[in-house]
Amino acid sequence: AGDHAAMPMQAKLLEMIDARFRKAASDDFEEPRNVRALLVFGMSGGNPATVAATVARARLAATEQSLAAGVVSYLNGQPAEAIKALEPIDPVSLPEELAAFVALVKGSLLASERPVEALRLLDHARLLSPGTLVEEAALRRSVGIAVDIGDASRFLLASTQYTARFLHSPYASQFADAFVSGVIALHLSINLDRIADITAMMDAEREKVIYLRIARRAAIDGLTELSAFASARAEQGRDGKDNRDDPRALLYASLSSMTSATIEELRATLKKIDRNQLSDADQALLDAAM
Repeated sequence: AGDHAAMPMQAKLLEMIDARFRKAASDDFEEPRNVRALLVFGMSGGNPATVAATVARARLAATEQSLAAGVVSYLNGQPAEAIKALEPIDPVSLPEELAAFVALVKGSLLASERPVEALRLLDHARLLSPGTLVEEAALRRSVGIAVDIGDASRFLLASTQYTARFLHSPYASQFADAFVSGVIALHLSINLDRIADITAMMDAEREKVIYLRIARRAAIDGLTELSAFASARAEQGRDGKDNRDDPRALLYASLSSMTSATIEELRATLKKIDRNQLSDADQALLDAAM
């Protein structure tokens, strides 16, 4: 919901749970709830060394062993081993508290090789755990997968849902990266009015930054129509406050009009830009334009 103070609290809770698992006896894991708790701990960002050590001394059933092996491989950055261990496991068949996490992990692992199946699993994760970080992560990853497979409709739907529900998440900057990349990659398949509908749900500052980023990327890639659209939106502002004095908006708007404006007009605009307010990268763009 946007309370960033929850992040260090979450880290502290994981640390406390980690200590309890390290002290747990083998007999504790004859209780199925404790096994499920260990697996959820691992899939929530818990210490992989603790999960592996605890699994080694616990007597687990076959399905639990496969799950545990998959989780440990996932946490240790071994996707091939994790996929192999989790392949036969249908998340929906698992106990409720495990199902959403396993669907999220399995969907994330299959994103590159089997993106359509990955999207289905991420949908399961969202439906099984609404309003949680599981749903937030599943939506965010769905945006990126939709871009990779060129599915503009899915990209717009997932972006709309994320913006409406999780825009203030501590992880929203990752969504912003995927959204900007998606607009650039799918611009020929997207009605620009739909982009405006999504950004209208953002606060004015976030909307401006998104449009500035789109305008910059589009200008560099030679997408003049998209760059002009995004630059105009960035300059437009809201509530009677425009951003026409923002040097970035001026620069990107100038870049998008280089093939249509007269040299004199464009040079005069570029000379108005205070280069000291630009990043090093944007100063290089200004120099190239001049």
